[in-house]
Amino acid sequence: MLFEYDHMVRHIYTDGREHPKDLDPTWMGNSIGRWEGDTLVIDTIGFNDKTWLDRVGHPHSDQLHVIERIRRAAQDTLQIDFNIEDPKAYTKPIASTMYFELKPKWDIMEQVCMDNVSFLDFENNEKVPAK
Repeated sequence: MLFEYDHMVRHIYTDGREHPKDLDPTWMGNSIGRWEGDTLVIDTIGFNDKTWLDRVGHPHSDQLHVIERIRRAAQDTLQIDFNIEDPKAYTKPIASTMYFELKPKWDIMEQVCMDNVSFLDFENNEKVPAK
């Protein structure tokens, strides 16, 4: 996965491997994927303590475990179901769903914090006055 914001790259291994036993924690964690019918199921562990679960910055521990189920809900809609577990940080699993609309004419642009609008302004499609 290539992310426009901050040029983050996430590797999701789908070759049948397991998570490494001696995992070094990283921002994106260690992700392994498998197909269940038309759904890509991604199992991720090994996040470092700097990872953000969301824009608010909800906490997590070294026990964070995220399962994502990605599928096309419609021809132009991607649905991602999340299941977040962290027994050190939360008393029960957290489940959520996000939807993304296909934008075939969009290109991934260069997004650099110092040069572009802030992420929230960009997300809200607000014009930011030139300085």
